[in-house]
Amino acid sequence: MISNSLETAETLNAILKTIDEGIHVVDADGITIFYNAVAATLDGLTPDEVHNFHVLDVFPSLTKETSTLLKVIQTGQPIYNQHQSYTNRKGKHIDTVNSTLPLWLDGELIGAVEVAKDMSKIKQLSDQLLDLQSKMKSNKRKTKNHTFATYCFSDIITNDPELNRIKTQCEKASKTHSPIMIFGETGTGKEMFVQAIHNASNRGENPFVVQNCAAIPGPLLEGILFGTTKGSFTGAIDRAGVFELADGGTLFLDELNSMPIELQSKLLRVIQEGVVQRIGSNDTRKVDVRIISALNEKPEECLKSGRLRHDLFYRLNVVYFELPPLRDRKTDITYLIQHFIKHFNVAFQKQVGGLTPEAEQLLIRYLWPGNIRELKHAIEHCMNFAEDHFSIGVDLLPQHVTTANESTVQNKISEFSTVPPLREALGEYEQHIIQMALKQTSGNILQAAKILGVPRQTLQYKIKQK
Repeated sequence: MISNSLETAETLNAILKTIDEGIHVVDADGITIFYNAVAATLDGLTPDEVHNFHVLDVFPSLTKETSTLLKVIQTGQPIYNQHQSYTNRKGKHIDTVNSTLPLWLDGELIGAVEVAKDMSKIKQLSDQLLDLQSKMKSNKRKTKNHTFATYCFSDIITNDPELNRIKTQCEKASKTHSPIMIFGETGTGKEMFVQAIHNASNRGENPFVVQNCAAIPGPLLEGILFGTTKGSFTGAIDRAGVFELADGGTLFLDELNSMPIELQSKLLRVIQEGVVQRIGSNDTRKVDVRIISALNEKPEECLKSGRLRHDLFYRLNVVYFELPPLRDRKTDITYLIQHFIKHFNVAFQKQVGGLTPEAEQLLIRYLWPGNIRELKHAIEHCMNFAEDHFSIGVDLLPQHVTTANESTVQNKISEFSTVPPLREALGEYEQHIIQMALKQTSGNILQAAKILGVPRQTLQYKIKQK
């Protein structure tokens, strides 16, 4: 029995040592009984300097009130996702997000365990961005026309009727102060549209601030959004959040559906009341910010899964745009290919003639899951190897593009063991295109007819014929 207990303890000890997060365990008296190498690295110590010592002896800057481990031992209540900022013994500034849990055995509190995740690099980059944006806001008085938004509506290249319609609507919406929500797959150009809206608005000379809600963990994101007050948590300083930095301008919240649900309720309060309260402060600051949000998943899916609050959605979804993926804009593929070849001819100082017909057809048939961004990178790939005065052939296309097309061709061949009559094949393809248009417009026949370029009556007739 004793042998089994020792083996279990040794196994647990070995597992804890391999975890890439800091683990610190103390007994009921605050004496360290386990301290892994990751925690030691964060604190600038060695495990031997901490093991078997009291928490306050090793970390003299802490007190019974500020030490989360001692607080949990005292209260028996867990503390989740608490942001801590401190300087370790080597003078290195450390930012962590900690969860501290009580340890119970047969109803008796025997200690506490703290799991610390190092956020120093993320916090450093976020702080640098906030400081830069703050400086740019101050410099705006000296440089009147400065803005972080570089794209205008003239930079949005398209031949697609639906995207041109959206572009026109966005230009109209830019003249108001209404919140805007945009859905689009990765690479469809959401931020380009947002920047264009900002630059066309009467806020165009005021700050344009971007915050990706998926890039920062929740405990850090709250401080970045609303700002912090000195003393609000260990190592906190007085710092404005992005709402204050965007005052008078536009705040773009990208991947809103990735924001923690509890933080969405605090965001809703700021939007409703038009005031922001820094963490740890009782003072409020009035802000005038236009919010443009973006989702990379359909709103109805985010709402259904509980990743987006209904009340926040209704508040921000005043004006809504859905950017179509590149696979549904076949006419744009050729148009954008020509645009990108011209762009890279200038950038690479080349004189590439274009694409061979075979290469162009392969690119048109490809589904482009990465949308415009993927197409641009594919052309850039080709331009690295293309020779002056020659066209880009199939041999220069990225391998994943040609491989995908080969798979599509093989699937089509397997679908038809014999060649079907032409009229039958064309009829099936026509119905497939109609279904794509109806899916894109959520069953709206009038909008689908506009996309297909046929009268509504004609489309209704063809739907009934299937």
